[in-house]
Amino acid sequence: MLFMIMPEIACAAETAMVADTAWWVWVLGLFVFSFVLGIVAVVAGVGGGVLYVPIVSSFFPFHIDFVRGTGLLVALAGALSAGAPLLRKGLANLKMALSMSLIGSISSIAGALVGLALPENVIQLSLGLTILGITVIMFLSKNSAYPQIEKPDSLSQVLQIYGIYYDEHLKKEVNWQIHRTPVGLLLFIVIGFMAGMFGLGAGWANVPVFNLVLGAPLRVSVATSVFVLSVNDTAAAWVYLHKGAVLPLIAVPSVAGMMLGTKIGAKLLTKVHTNVVRRVVITLLGVAGLRALLKGFGI
Repeated sequence: MLFMIMPEIACAAETAMVADTAWWVWVLGLFVFSFVLGIVAVVAGVGGGVLYVPIVSSFFPFHIDFVRGTGLLVALAGALSAGAPLLRKGLANLKMALSMSLIGSISSIAGALVGLALPENVIQLSLGLTILGITVIMFLSKNSAYPQIEKPDSLSQVLQIYGIYYDEHLKKEVNWQIHRTPVGLLLFIVIGFMAGMFGLGAGWANVPVFNLVLGAPLRVSVATSVFVLSVNDTAAAWVYLHKGAVLPLIAVPSVAGMMLGTKIGAKLLTKVHTNVVRRVVITLLGVAGLRALLKGFGI
């Protein structure tokens, strides 16, 4: 009896605490959290949604559908805000971004439709398992800052995907090219579906694919991932907007905080060591994923 009653008591206490808290406290909390998230997301190259959705759905009193819809807008706002500075620095490559995002945007629409059709507890469980899986992948992956590609594949040559940028750490210009482009296109189908289904933004997956599979330099991978997010998230966000799963009270402070934070993050991208930030991100993802998993089980 005690074990059966305890969850109900905890739920009632949480509901009372939420009811006693002024609405503007949650709005201010979302703005501050999104501002910090914007800085961390750009420097770490994970995208805003992958941290926003699990953390906000776990520690803020909002329905998961509204959080996922806002998560896509947050990732989109961060991408659009950070895009121009990264493009001016020559870090982002539009040809690579458009090639991958074209196929990813189609699958993201399908993912959004599937995600809105599933029950909340199923989404929480799936989200928790996905976030914990992402945490393990990020922990085990060893990013190569400057991969050496001896010969590009024929598809990347046809698409003319290559580039050059000035590296402030090496104090010289870095030439780069990619390979295994067909494999990357297939992976972006899966990435787009997951981005739409969970509202994660998928920057966590874009960067490893660009860096480890295609062989683009790490900083180019992070910067190009920003533009992929802007295309994929726009496609999925329309589905959530059409279904009424975007609440202005949640979306406005979140988007405003993200846009301010990403402008700072874009300036710090070439100066801050990404490994330090990635350790913080991995820790936050682990906690948020475990929290989402427990909520899915009703704990």
